[in-house]
Amino acid sequence: MIGNDWVALGLTLGLAIIWLRFNDFLAFRGWISGQLSRKIIHLGTGPIFVLCWLFFSDAGFARWLAALVPGAITMQFVLVGAGIIQDEQAVRAMSRTGDRREVLRGPLLYGMVFVVLTLLFWKNSPVAIVALMLLCGGDGLADIVGKRLPSATLPWSPRKTLLGSLGVFFGGAILSILVVSLFVGQNVLHGPLIKYLPGIFVISFAGMVVESLPWKDIDNLTVPVVATLLGLLFWG
Repeated sequence: MIGNDWVALGLTLGLAIIWLRFNDFLAFRGWISGQLSRKIIHLGTGPIFVLCWLFFSDAGFARWLAALVPGAITMQFVLVGAGIIQDEQAVRAMSRTGDRREVLRGPLLYGMVFVVLTLLFWKNSPVAIVALMLLCGGDGLADIVGKRLPSATLPWSPRKTLLGSLGVFFGGAILSILVVSLFVGQNVLHGPLIKYLPGIFVISFAGMVVESLPWKDIDNLTVPVVATLLGLLFWG
């Protein structure tokens, strides 16, 4: 904890912007594809933001300040996707085809989920942490692994593969364990790490099943919703 929530807000916002603009730059220069950049952003933004919760105090308004960061970035997504702000780097980094309107789907839902879960649960509950890490590590890794390594497609969802689904499970579980362990180590979450493991594995498996369904562009909503509901069952 830094001790000053406004300083924590500035640091969190600065780190998030640096991460986003770095990936925007790589995609704009053509060093990585827009689709890969989109998933790298997906994987990295969440852990950076959630770990920054440790900078904030336990004051009641601290979660609201923290939520300003994904809130401001989400508003940028809206303005870019609507064409009000011209930002070609951001469009290339966050869209599959270069169409700015794609930003108003997956990336917009991603940002909204972060705002809502930050306000509802905050850092003293593993529910939001695990749901967000499954969204980032699971859904992000699924696309990277599934499209780059040969694997059988799923009978009920031909656009998705077995390795991609396993990426959801292992990516979500590993990232959740790493982040939860850091919160336990800082005494923000109480009890040994092992008591969180059954919930993490069950939630990661459920997220894998949900992500495998043949629904397009709503994984950023369905996966964290299911993870949150199961998290409430495990940790209330």
